[in-house]
Amino acid sequence: MLTILRKKGITSDHTFAAGMLSIALSVICWAASLNASESTARADRWGIFVGEWAPSFFALGVALRVDENEDMKGSR
Repeated sequence: MLTILRKKGITSDHTFAAGMLSIALSVICWAASLNASESTARADRWGIFVGEWAPSFFALGVALRVDENEDMKGSR
């Protein structure tokens, strides 16, 4: 999986940014549900769903960072 991501040009910084973005999007969905008169439950569920992506992005970021550091050590 890491090899595929690296071949596509995705770095650990990209996945950390995606994790932070998913947290921000989750908060935005939650805030939107406060103002919605209808389908509040749907907006709340969407916010929770998007918020659950963050740990996956952060875990991928850590794995990519370890892989990147190993490559740097090997090239010395």
